[in-house]
Amino acid sequence: MKFGLKHEHIKAINAIFIRYPIIELVIIYGSRATGKYRKESDIDLTLIEFELSFSELMEIGNELDDLLLPYKIDLSQKRKISNPDLIEHINRVGQIFYENIK
Repeated sequence: MKFGLKHEHIKAINAIFIRYPIIELVIIYGSRATGKYRKESDIDLTLIEFELSFSELMEIGNELDDLLLPYKIDLSQKRKISNPDLIEHINRVGQIFYENIK
């Protein structure tokens, strides 16, 4: 179980990202990236993209919610994160969750 997530859950999440070719990478960070997660830990994901609109981000978030997974998914756009400590954390512990192979 990579990141403490079932393979079928990772596959379902990535199936959503595949539908948005503008997404280049999705980075997982936080406790699931460091291996210090608990069963109920959320999934922290940040998108590496350049032109995703707010409405598209909300659409992706809704699609992830519709999966009805037993985890809360926190979704962000890395280019819009302004907290330097969070950016440093993502750069230090983040791991590739999804990669758009063009």
